[in-house]
Amino acid sequence: MKKNMLILILAGIISGALPRYKEVQSCGCAVDECCSQMGYCGTGYVFCGVGCQEGPCYSFLPANNLSVADIVTPKFFNGIHDQAAASCAGKKFYTRAAFLKALNSFLEFGRIGMLDDSRREIAAFFAHVTHEIGYFCYIEEIDGHSKNYCNKTYTQSYPCNPNKSYYGRGPIQLSWNFNYGPARNEIGFDGLNSPETVAKDPVISFKTSLWYWMNFVHRVIGQGFGETIQVINYHECDGANSARVERLVTYYTQYCNQLGVVPGDNLTCS
Repeated sequence: MKKNMLILILAGIISGALPRYKEVQSCGCAVDECCSQMGYCGTGYVFCGVGCQEGPCYSFLPANNLSVADIVTPKFFNGIHDQAAASCAGKKFYTRAAFLKALNSFLEFGRIGMLDDSRREIAAFFAHVTHEIGYFCYIEEIDGHSKNYCNKTYTQSYPCNPNKSYYGRGPIQLSWNFNYGPARNEIGFDGLNSPETVAKDPVISFKTSLWYWMNFVHRVIGQGFGETIQVINYHECDGANSARVERLVTYYTQYCNQLGVVPGDNLTCS
């Protein structure tokens, strides 16, 4: 399916993308790990992002005072959710309450930069969600049970359980063992041995998508919506999937209009 074969080792990519760090390290973690706000050691957004105490913490810009809940209103969320047919598995699974609860673990989502930047990021996130799961219709990838997505190059770090499959699940269809593994470490569920949790727990489901977004997409949001397509679905940017790209842009511009913000430049990737 997707999920960035080019984005493979989380800590290396994220640390390389962010130029400024805190230099201290005395809370018992390895030198390349962060001490999270809860006192746990690890790499990635949950450990090195908001509240990071020591280690190679990400130096984000200060968050603005926007409330994501005030932007993702019931009217906005339900306007997307209600497009799904009553027979859709995701109709009762995905809720605004589950999204907002998951959001508590990702406090910088939609809150960096100017207020218009925040609105554009929120519009971009829900445009991709709409595209990936058809207006909150699908929880799992269509025909996903026939696919495994075990990349053996990374089985030493993220060993595949032979009885499990790592096909797309959740609002941004988390896929591959090299994503389920790091998500497990940062979110706190056993992604490699219980990947089906993403399709059973709506809060975990939203957390995986927000985790993916904050680790891989958030840093390119200022480069335009087209760059978010490149990160999430790079295979759609080769010119052969122009209709799918156009559909994504349509969702994005529609949501920007609803949120009262201009879409900005660089909308496509092809």
